[in-house]
Amino acid sequence: MYNTTVARLTLRALLGRRRALILFALPGLLLLVSAVVRGLVGADDTIAADVLGGFALATMVPLIGVIAGTGAIGPEIDDGSIVHLLSKPVKRPVIVFTKLVVALGVTVLFAAVPTLVAGFVLNGNSGRIAVACAAGAAVASVAYSALFLLLGTVTRHAVVIGLVYALVWESLIGSLVPGARTLSIQQWGLSLAQRIGGGDLLTSEVRIVPAVVLLCVVTAAATWFAGLRLGSLTLADEG
Repeated sequence: MYNTTVARLTLRALLGRRRALILFALPGLLLLVSAVVRGLVGADDTIAADVLGGFALATMVPLIGVIAGTGAIGPEIDDGSIVHLLSKPVKRPVIVFTKLVVALGVTVLFAAVPTLVAGFVLNGNSGRIAVACAAGAAVASVAYSALFLLLGTVTRHAVVIGLVYALVWESLIGSLVPGARTLSIQQWGLSLAQRIGGGDLLTSEVRIVPAVVLLCVVTAAATWFAGLRLGSLTLADEG
């Protein structure tokens, strides 16, 4: 179910110059903001929760998910280079799974890990806020990677649609509109963060069991549909 050659090519594409700049810039901004906040107000659990929940989970994680998920396969389909991969004796579900693993690894590396570090910078992991938000970012990364990988297989405008989803739905509607929060990946990750961190600083309207179920369903469904979509492509279509 995993192909090292496909993984190497996908990782090389994701860490190309343009995407790498964005991948490094977002975590860098989070760490910079965290250091400035810590220097100005000191260690404060409420502010730490606001920064990690409001910026890291609501904005940075979905944006990195867009870059990694769509970039894992979208550009190859757009420029037709996918034809070389499809002509190889590699099963298409294996291609999708391998690209998902790489996209997930990149998202966790550039989203969950910086969230953990930022949490320690902000308040030294007081109240387990750093660990809680990092765990929430990690599980959200799974669903984001699968969803945006699927998006990359069905439209040439995957990045634009992904950015609209990340900035409008997750950062705005999913954070402010009560009814929409149930369908927000950010809220599912925040639910796990709330369970780990406890207290009232990290809150989600989605309970932990539905959140885990929804994360699993979305990830599995998106991966399956992406494999189905890739399987429907023909060499003639891409040539």
